[in-house]
Amino acid sequence: MPFQLASTYQRKALAKLSNNPKPRFSNLRYMQLDVFPHAPGGGNPLGVVIDAYDWSPSQMQAFAAWTDLVETTFLLPPSVPEADYRVRIFTPTREIAFAGHPTLGSAHAVLHAGLAHPRDGILTQECQAGLLPVEVRDNGVTRTLSVRAPGARMLPMAATYDALLAAALGEAPLGELGAAYIEGGRRWWLAELANEQAVRGLKPQHAAIGELARASDSLGLCVFARSQGAFDVVVRAFPAGVGILEDPASGAANGLIGAFIASRPGPLANGYRVSQWREMGHDAELIVRIDGPAVWVGGRVDTIIDGTLTWPS
Repeated sequence: MPFQLASTYQRKALAKLSNNPKPRFSNLRYMQLDVFPHAPGGGNPLGVVIDAYDWSPSQMQAFAAWTDLVETTFLLPPSVPEADYRVRIFTPTREIAFAGHPTLGSAHAVLHAGLAHPRDGILTQECQAGLLPVEVRDNGVTRTLSVRAPGARMLPMAATYDALLAAALGEAPLGELGAAYIEGGRRWWLAELANEQAVRGLKPQHAAIGELARASDSLGLCVFARSQGAFDVVVRAFPAGVGILEDPASGAANGLIGAFIASRPGPLANGYRVSQWREMGHDAELIVRIDGPAVWVGGRVDTIIDGTLTWPS
């Protein structure tokens, strides 16, 4: 069923319309999650605030800056009947339209808190990127969530970007697919490197990646390579465009990589397993499924903290 305002939520909303003084602090449910872990603690942390429907965007931004996580999300009632819930996504510095790990973490929080239930195995998320289906697979022991990434399209690689891209890549050897400038919910520069060692041993040129991101209005550079080990693809993402040196596990970037790989026939064209963040001392695992033009990015989500936050209102 769609997300419904519970009676306690309704009372708070009505209180705002009264002449009573506004409370000095908000006491809201807060969850901190581990998204895409291969092993406990190996994934991408996410903060989720439930019931901040009376917060302004500046309050949300201030809280996201305080958590200092890659992203913090705010669960809200949907504005359209087709959606089960609405989410706003903030980095420490800005609001963004879509990101993969905040989407899956928010869906997990919705299920964990009992705010909505899947319909035919699907939750429908409303966000600034539109309505996105989140697939829920639950065998009673483990739950896997997958989001259908927004459709991807290749953008022109103008000659004005050539020198910036070369500086961002440094001496990294390119692989079969080379580089691409691609958009799908977010804009990224992608580059397939020659092998797994080139990705894992890459010394990122952060200043150059930041310059490329600003010039092209993109998040930054994401590199990947095929692997012969336990995983099929290894990934590293550098979203300097939003002030982050390296993203622990990026669902949005992996959705675009999936579309890039699927654009050429090959052994990974139907899907694969991704390793990300080992270079930062963690261990994230993402599952990419390619079904025709649809690219699904998924994995596990673990609840680490479920409590109450107190924040100036």
